[in-house]
Amino acid sequence: MKKYINPLLTFGTTMALLYVIYGQNEQLTKLKNEQIKVYQVPHNIDSLITLKDSLYDELFISKVQNGRYELSLDHLNEVNPKAGKEFQNFMEHETE
Repeated sequence: MKKYINPLLTFGTTMALLYVIYGQNEQLTKLKNEQIKVYQVPHNIDSLITLKDSLYDELFISKVQNGRYELSLDHLNEVNPKAGKEFQNFMEHETE
């Protein structure tokens, strides 16, 4: 019996060591995956900032264009009130 105990202890120790190494490799893999996710976050933030800036620019252009239409309508109402009224009626009722 004594001759089998030493190989069994060696085998058990080796298996325990392999189990610990496997567990550490699993933890390292998880940490590497988390590190990749952390590196992707700034890229996502940059793309959202770029999208926000482009939407802001488009909104600004639309607001400027709407302001020009309002100024033009006010000018048309001063110069030719009948045409201004006709334009306003068409815009409010016929373009929906």
